[in-house]
Amino acid sequence: MELVVQTRYGKVRGRAENGVAAFLGIPYAAPPFGPHRFQAPRPPEPWDGVRDATAYGPTAPKPAYKSQYGTLLADPEIPGEDCLNLNVWTPDPGGSGMPVMVWIHGGAFRNGSGAVPTYNGANFARDGVVCVTINYRLGAEGFAYLPGAPANRGLRDQIAALEWVRDNIAAFGGDPGRVTVFGESAGGMSVSTLLSLDLGLFERAIAQSGAGNIAQTAEDALLITKEMAARLGVEPTAEAFARLAPDQIIPVQAAVAEEVAAMPDPDRWGASTAAGGMALAPVLDGDLLTRRPEEAVAAGAGRGVDLLTGSTAEEFRLFLVPTGLIDLITPDLVDLVAGGMGVPRRVVDGYRDRHADLAPGDLLSLIITDGLFRVPAVRLAERQSAHARTWMYEFAWRSPLPGLGACHALELGFVFDTLRGAGETPMTGPNPPQKLADAMHRAWVDFAAHGDPGWEPYDAETRRVRVFDGDGDPVVQDPRGGDRELWG
Repeated sequence: MELVVQTRYGKVRGRAENGVAAFLGIPYAAPPFGPHRFQAPRPPEPWDGVRDATAYGPTAPKPAYKSQYGTLLADPEIPGEDCLNLNVWTPDPGGSGMPVMVWIHGGAFRNGSGAVPTYNGANFARDGVVCVTINYRLGAEGFAYLPGAPANRGLRDQIAALEWVRDNIAAFGGDPGRVTVFGESAGGMSVSTLLSLDLGLFERAIAQSGAGNIAQTAEDALLITKEMAARLGVEPTAEAFARLAPDQIIPVQAAVAEEVAAMPDPDRWGASTAAGGMALAPVLDGDLLTRRPEEAVAAGAGRGVDLLTGSTAEEFRLFLVPTGLIDLITPDLVDLVAGGMGVPRRVVDGYRDRHADLAPGDLLSLIITDGLFRVPAVRLAERQSAHARTWMYEFAWRSPLPGLGACHALELGFVFDTLRGAGETPMTGPNPPQKLADAMHRAWVDFAAHGDPGWEPYDAETRRVRVFDGDGDPVVQDPRGGDRELWG
């Protein structure tokens, strides 16, 4: 059945199936090309008639995943310049007052889209939530620090999408005053960053596998720009980059990103870049982003916004196991990589003492899992719990694929309840536990709808964490507290 909804920019035609209405590929900003290239997002041009919204819209320019990850992580590429679009699933476009969840995808700020099958929002809508997934500019288009252009264009896109939700979601049955923004990896880092900006555009936030510790200094970000410019044979300015097509920039961008990830050398790339292991990320530009998100939250930014945050138990195995790197790590490489990412030597030594039975690759995975994901989530929870209700989780169910463990991104199909059909991924295997998906998906729905995911809040004394492991999903006090204490 076809349905038509009036937005501020024109009418859109969606489609209803199994009690859920989907409106796909709706532009929330103008195409970011031509005269708008490397500029802040602008409102879309209004249209006459009824715009078809029954298929996903174009995705932002991006490289393909390397083959090792491409078999594990879906990342559809849909051509077209109108890539600043979003998708809406609603149980009743004629209704009102329903909670809204807005998903910001991950992908290291250079991959991903709202069209990834795992992110299908129909099952959130089935359970009474209006679900929105968004695209935003990636890689150099969204995050390169380019003199002559506003920084953090990808973040500005996310804000524009949230403003579109504020202004239009009531037409789809949603309540603009009951918005939960949620995201994973770079999306979780984005959620934490948006929380720190006091935007007033959402009342709740869920940061999965990404906290408030990621932000490049402008000086370090410019090192990346200069390296890309040198390889492209152009000046490191927005004007020079704008003379190149995205598909000319992407191979160079990808090569630099791989080098930063493989060897996060602070002397070459800058300490703030090496700390995150990503070439392109939000930048402390002195305008939109004036301090690291966790510092802003500690000072009270995001006061009153309910927070749910956490990580998977073995995040970094996704980045070491599929490539075979985990078996090539030596004790010296543990010191080199961990030190390059800013892990203090006393912390590395402490992990060696506490986990003397681990092979070097497993030790490095544990250290970076905690340093890049788990401990920053704990710090974010500690800081936000002083100003708002805060909960923590850990996803500990292990993939049946050899060696992956409870790795980065494994929880996504459980959160969206898309383990079957198009959303199925090899990481979860042929028979993932639906009961675990039921529990995790329900917790996310309850948090968005009622402000309570179903267990006791987090505080710095009891440190209660819900462990989603498929075996009772217990609430644990300070899991692996000894490791946490090493970080101070």
